[in-house]
Amino acid sequence: MGLPDASGDLSSEMEVDAFRRLFPLRFYERHLAESIRPDGRPLGRARDTTIALGAVASADGSALAKIGSTTMLAAVKMEVMTPSMESPDEGCIAIDFHMPPICSPIVRPGRPAEAAPVVSKQLSDTISSSGMINLKELSLVSGKAAWMAYLDIYCLDADGALFDAALLSAVAALFHLQIPAVSLNDDGKIVVSEEDGGKLEKEPVNKEKRKLTLRSIPFSLTCILHKNYILADPTSEEEAIMETLVTVVLDSSSQLISLYKPGGAVLAYTSAVQDCIALTRQRVWELQKILDEANSGMEVD
Repeated sequence: MGLPDASGDLSSEMEVDAFRRLFPLRFYERHLAESIRPDGRPLGRARDTTIALGAVASADGSALAKIGSTTMLAAVKMEVMTPSMESPDEGCIAIDFHMPPICSPIVRPGRPAEAAPVVSKQLSDTISSSGMINLKELSLVSGKAAWMAYLDIYCLDADGALFDAALLSAVAALFHLQIPAVSLNDDGKIVVSEEDGGKLEKEPVNKEKRKLTLRSIPFSLTCILHKNYILADPTSEEEAIMETLVTVVLDSSSQLISLYKPGGAVLAYTSAVQDCIALTRQRVWELQKILDEANSGMEVD
């Protein structure tokens, strides 16, 4: 008796799936009219988000961040360098974003992903303009030695809102970062303590590992504008169907750091931008709480 019903359900599912593939925009608009999305989320809600600190044991700081299926692994490696003559009392941070073929079917082996340099530039601009890191904290000996922080972010799964997940992983990795202890040896050279058997020589520069003082931590939220709808934290499918994106970056004090709209068919009217900022403000509160909980978990461990 149950077979006809099961067959009917299967047929109905196949019809829905076929309609979704053939007419994706109409499929989405039917859901939007009911103020819901195909995955069951309200229009303004982001996907479930997690952060795991210390994901790479060999790095000085690392984090794995997931927003829905979108997954980013960030790692920081510290190296001693000679500072520039223009900034003798400052270190540097170099940020690179990678999209290996494993992250998405649209990334082909041997060809760099088009989104990678765009996201990399956005990350560098955001972290620099936010003032999150005081580069003077990376100085060791004025004019002679400073830290170079290499921050690499790897996209493991690209399912939309790449910049949001990349920024979250980068911030979490910097949050987790412990700057190695260093000293001056008898030749006046900087020595990382682990390389010297843990012994600090003549003149200690950093007596022990230390954390960076992070100020005005940036968080972001990408939204899609479609007609009079605003969809927070889009999936890759939503981004492909509805192309008008707006990314808002606020710091932990809700100060606007940047607003990025790369194009699209829908104009970003003032009211829509204000709505995006309001959604981002709520999202900042959520992400700060998730980051604090991840840090508390590390301290307990």
